[in-house]
Amino acid sequence: MKLTPGTKLGPYEILVPIGAGGMGEVYKARDTRLDRTIAIKVLSQKLWLNSEASLRFEREAKTIAAFNHPHICTLHDIGSHEGADFLVMEFLEGQTLAQRLEKGALPLDEALRYAIEIADALDKAHGQGIFHRDLKPANIMITKSGAKLLDFGLAKLRGGNEPVEQGNLAESSTKTYGLTAEGRILGTLQYMAPEQLEGQETDARADIFSFGATLYEMLSGKKAFEGASQAGLIAAVLKAEPTPLLSLQPMTPPVLEHLIHGCMAKNRSDRWQTAHDVAKQLEWISASRTDAARIADSKAGSRKKIWMVLATPL
Repeated sequence: MKLTPGTKLGPYEILVPIGAGGMGEVYKARDTRLDRTIAIKVLSQKLWLNSEASLRFEREAKTIAAFNHPHICTLHDIGSHEGADFLVMEFLEGQTLAQRLEKGALPLDEALRYAIEIADALDKAHGQGIFHRDLKPANIMITKSGAKLLDFGLAKLRGGNEPVEQGNLAESSTKTYGLTAEGRILGTLQYMAPEQLEGQETDARADIFSFGATLYEMLSGKKAFEGASQAGLIAAVLKAEPTPLLSLQPMTPPVLEHLIHGCMAKNRSDRWQTAHDVAKQLEWISASRTDAARIADSKAGSRKKIWMVLATPL
């Protein structure tokens, strides 16, 4: 459903379109009651085929709206306009991680900072039984205050554990970011866990796999899994191992590559089991780098003082 500037959805006035994808269109809008700028996502009508789905959507959206975290885009409200459901979210200034990655890999310390923020957000949400199921660079916004996860829990609202039908893989794709299909396959193929592709029931560990693939791309500037076709891409996710990070970015700490490898294990039992553990490991890696830099600076300062003493005339 395309909306023009000035269209009213209850108290919300559409200003300009700002994006589109497999789930619908996103608009910058104004809440006329509070006089604040917000974002509205009008969901594709194809996603809601019966009243039971709409009721489930409303019930689960309330659960997500009640959840608040500094690195998750806040869901303010839900509504319906001419038979199409819409979401009212906080408006974020910045660029998506996908847009940032068009320029290449992130510096290591910057990638670690965002990764810690994302892992912490996953940890808190998983603790309340909320899973993302579509974690990818296009769903991470980089703002002045750090990383923000977008569309958190919306895959769950779409009925996250329905089986995959391979025939549906080519039915639709996002207009901007990669290969995505609506309906029974949830998420973007490059970042989906093997169990998602196989139609198994998913849990927090599917998000951890997607997180690992995203962090790999942040550090390398390359996707962890690629294929010449959808079938080839699925085969890569299920069977292939990504090119070792150290061969692409030799300055990557080996412990960080080990962490990412553990996130992307094919068997979910072999992965890191919680986002909490992943966040703690990332914090330790980041702190170790800071300590090493401090020690190096201290040694450099000491050498400078020694040379100054030696160079001072007696």
